[in-house]
Amino acid sequence: MKAATLLKFGGELLEQPEHLASLASMLARVAERTRLAVVHGGGREIDAALARIGVPTRQVDGLRVTDQQTMGVVVEVLAGAVNTRFVAAITAAGGRAVGLTGADAGLAVVEKAAPHVCVDGQTVDLGLVGLPIEDGTPALLRDLVAAGYLPVICSIGVGRDGTLFNVNADTLAGHLAGRLRVRRLVIAGATPGVLDGGGHTVARMDRAGAEAMVQSGVASAGMIAKLKASIAALAAGVEEVVLVDGRDAQTLASLLEAPSGDRMSLPGTRMVA
Repeated sequence: MKAATLLKFGGELLEQPEHLASLASMLARVAERTRLAVVHGGGREIDAALARIGVPTRQVDGLRVTDQQTMGVVVEVLAGAVNTRFVAAITAAGGRAVGLTGADAGLAVVEKAAPHVCVDGQTVDLGLVGLPIEDGTPALLRDLVAAGYLPVICSIGVGRDGTLFNVNADTLAGHLAGRLRVRRLVIAGATPGVLDGGGHTVARMDRAGAEAMVQSGVASAGMIAKLKASIAALAAGVEEVVLVDGRDAQTLASLLEAPSGDRMSLPGTRMVA
């Protein structure tokens, strides 16, 4: 049995205890009826941890430039704090969550990202940033979902030599959605979907429209990674990608349980191939 939906949470949605508890309760309920897998980030908590030890943060087009010291903080925050806290909250709500990193059973084998050519034309070495390279259904996720568990994956990858890499959570979500052949990828953040140049939510978009928004510079740094992940997921066979405000747990639950292609007047941006 495969997951019907892969859900990516921005780390900003998991910071406040009350909101975390609400999302965890929703996931525990929905996972009883719908097979899910979850990927999460934690960028703001990583920024805060780096600031506490005096290490500057640098990002380009939504990607974190990651040296060895930064990578240590990424692992500590994502795997040691955010993931464990998220899994504990779902468990407390009655769910069967299992916390994972990309290193578990080679779930996210990556290679070092090539120097990044930014939208503005500059080229930047991202350091210990990885891009997923594996194909085929990830057996660990397939088996966990089939057994009724809810995999909760933090965005850390592993090289073939065992080196740990920082992986953008949107990138990882798009990659795993394609490998799992889910019907729907939901990218939940703190904005109401994809915004046009006037700040209005774009209700529907195709791959060509997403590519144009990235190239034109209309998309913000964080949205660039989301759009590229959406394009990759659709190209890999995912039926639809929905980018939505994840701060309303009830609306999010309705979306997760809606049949593929049925938007039921829900807010956000729906992307199809």
